[in-house]
Amino acid sequence: MFEINKVRSLSIWIFIVPFVAVNTCLILITQFHGLFPNQEDIIHWTFPYFDGGTSISRTARVFPTYLVFKPAMFLTSFLLIKYWFYNKDIILQLNNGHKHLKKIVNFGVASAIALTLHSIFLGVKFDHDLYKLFRRVIMLMFIIFEIVAQAYLVIILYSFKDKLKNYINPTILKLKIVLVSILVVVAVISVPIISLPGNDFMGFNLKFFKHALEWDYFIGVISFYLLTFLMWKKASS
Repeated sequence: MFEINKVRSLSIWIFIVPFVAVNTCLILITQFHGLFPNQEDIIHWTFPYFDGGTSISRTARVFPTYLVFKPAMFLTSFLLIKYWFYNKDIILQLNNGHKHLKKIVNFGVASAIALTLHSIFLGVKFDHDLYKLFRRVIMLMFIIFEIVAQAYLVIILYSFKDKLKNYINPTILKLKIVLVSILVVVAVISVPIISLPGNDFMGFNLKFFKHALEWDYFIGVISFYLLTFLMWKKASS
């Protein structure tokens, strides 16, 4: 099936492009300080996946790192839209549709649009509480839409897994279900905490927790697409 090969190809790039872009921004801002005209923008060594020393937006919203981040996110958004429509075609061919089919497309495309909006407004300085709230809502919408689309997709695929036995690795499908379940649980537990204004919660500084969670959650979300690449078997013409 042509669509399977397209989904495999798209999914590996949806993993690679944001992974490389985000970590390139981190390396540039922590190691190549001479590239930054405003020395207040630089960050000294940190490994935020563990120590939460900085946020993704902090590394990507200044010149020149936004020249890497923004085009990469625009490309990722475009690939995501194509990814969800190709998955729709695969499901239609293998199972003649599904009651949740429109939902994966709607939520998937909505997540791509939210990612685009987030990238457009990242780094735009406008000192107003309503604008800051808007940016947070857009990022939250991206996360929610993306996880919901991923959840619906694995539910649909698992519902007719017997028809897929010649096309997929069932173990990887189960790993995708585990991954999405973890992402959902972490989101439900964490969103109320990270949504709190400020960084103090019962005497505990949330700043580093929020940053580390952001980086690790980012890896979890894009790992879904790495597993997609590994799950589908390459289809012959």
